[in-house]
Amino acid sequence: MDYNVSDISPVETKIDVNIPVEEVNAALAVTTAMYRQNLDLRGFRKGKVPSSIVEAKYRKQIMREAASELMNVHINEIMSTLKYLAIAKLDINPVELELEKDNPVSYTIQFEHAPKIELPDYLGLAVEEEEAQASEEEIQQVLERIRNNLADLKPILSDRLPADGDVVVVSFHAEENGEAVPGVRAENFQLSLGEKQALPEFEALVKTIVPGQTATGKVAFPEDFLNATLAGKTVDMTVTVHIIKERQLPPLDDELAKKAGNFENLEKMRQAISMSYVQSRQQLYKAAAQKELLDQLIKEMDIPLPPSLVAEQLENLIASAQDKLERMGKAPEAVGNTREELEKEYAPRAAEMVKSQLFLLNLAEKEGLETTPQEMDGYFNQVASRTGQDLLAVKQHYEQHNLIIPVRDKILADKAMEFIYSHAKVTKVPAKETAAQA
Repeated sequence: MDYNVSDISPVETKIDVNIPVEEVNAALAVTTAMYRQNLDLRGFRKGKVPSSIVEAKYRKQIMREAASELMNVHINEIMSTLKYLAIAKLDINPVELELEKDNPVSYTIQFEHAPKIELPDYLGLAVEEEEAQASEEEIQQVLERIRNNLADLKPILSDRLPADGDVVVVSFHAEENGEAVPGVRAENFQLSLGEKQALPEFEALVKTIVPGQTATGKVAFPEDFLNATLAGKTVDMTVTVHIIKERQLPPLDDELAKKAGNFENLEKMRQAISMSYVQSRQQLYKAAAQKELLDQLIKEMDIPLPPSLVAEQLENLIASAQDKLERMGKAPEAVGNTREELEKEYAPRAAEMVKSQLFLLNLAEKEGLETTPQEMDGYFNQVASRTGQDLLAVKQHYEQHNLIIPVRDKILADKAMEFIYSHAKVTKVPAKETAAQA
């Protein structure tokens, strides 16, 4: 096999590959042998069918499989030799290459990739990083949430109205123009009032009903409600309150600490809460300092961006924004932003993210940083844990969808950022009050 490399642009390359007759014949022979080994044909022992019969019976399959295997070997060999960074939009022409005995064959590989970048000085940069801390008020708020979660629920015997802080057991159904609204019905549903678990108008209606009674009122669904069939509608909601339960908070003592998380005592639980705050905030403050360092470095740099990488990052940002809306119970299409408006809003951020990644990948190459199998497995373990999927299934998904290289690039970029940070002059400063409150 020989190949010729030609640059179409700083971020796009074309490779013409020529396969000689000897390599074509060898690939066909190997694939034919595999078919022959597994072929069970009447009149012949398994594995002893003549190659001519195997070739005649499976000619098309053998030609395609041999071509696919040969191309995979070539692409891996070429890419490992040329060492392009952030490969994207890899196109092969022809898409399906068929090998024929005694005939040479050619194909082309065209792809986008990171440009070669002249790096500025990136060692010894100065940056400030806020010092993380947890306030007494924040610790106390967590302790109160723990008390609230571990509270006993005691039914109220008096005929009083429900109020915020109560837990009510209700049944309800909705009607529109006298017809039942599908999907809006529940029996003996338990609801915590004042915690924004239901629409405000629904909670307001519940608070007008004493236990054992029923009332009907108007409830309007917001325009951006996740269920499109209900969005913007006003219905007649009929609610029956069965029971009001009142939370009886346990005392804030060592026994609560043991029950909450098997802590030795209350002080140990307070320390754990404080440490959790500090560790999570320190990660945020470190990330902010790292971004400031990166912004310093790439601010004045003109880096050519592969269009497909920018487009892919833009799709990820838009999908993430829509997913966030759905988790808030809002329908993305009801918010009012068109596809064109979303693209316009997120395009600058997508370009900035790709620019940062390309800079870091070039730095990683210069410093000889590499990913290890353990780091790749660690990433897939995190995905499997976060999504509740089997580890093997996660890895197979990434392999089948050509996502291994993007994962490798992400890990490399993170390591390059950590390299810059570890060589920076970091000055700790007191946390801003607004950041601490956030």
